[in-house]
Amino acid sequence: MSRETKNFKRSVVSERSPDGFDRKILSVLVTNAETSFAELGRIVGLSAPAVFERVKRLKKSGAIRAVCALLHGPSVDRPFLAFVHVDVAGWGKEQKMLKLADFPEVEEMHSVAGDTGLIIKVRTRDSHALEQLLAQIYDLPGVTGTKSYVVLSTFLERPVQAETTEEWPTVSQFLPPQGS
Repeated sequence: MSRETKNFKRSVVSERSPDGFDRKILSVLVTNAETSFAELGRIVGLSAPAVFERVKRLKKSGAIRAVCALLHGPSVDRPFLAFVHVDVAGWGKEQKMLKLADFPEVEEMHSVAGDTGLIIKVRTRDSHALEQLLAQIYDLPGVTGTKSYVVLSTFLERPVQAETTEEWPTVSQFLPPQGS
């Protein structure tokens, strides 16, 4: 779930953390949201009705925010990916900076600590379209500068994952015991 604070979404921790079954269900759904409840049940070891109830609860709790189509940038004429650091006068979480969300090229917007106020992920048709977008960003009140990082290759791009590193086996678990 999220609650609005001056138009900024902030995560709210659910009353109940996802258990192992929930995490397995979420892991399958994040890969393919069209997986049937029967197939999910087979994969995680629960009945289809039990999976249905868990998915319903995960939606209600906000763990599953939405079920949507993930578009392939080049297929929709948006192959040019860049991350733009936006320098702003004052605090970056001001109402005027929310205007960035009006640009359809902006996929993500993050207020950050460090040498910039905001980082945005943008996807455009080409470098010329990025240049035009940057000109519009510079026109926003409070923007003092930008630094753009153009993506050359993408090795991994995925949504939030349900598993955590602590749940995965470590290399030492596969090594023979010391002194053997």
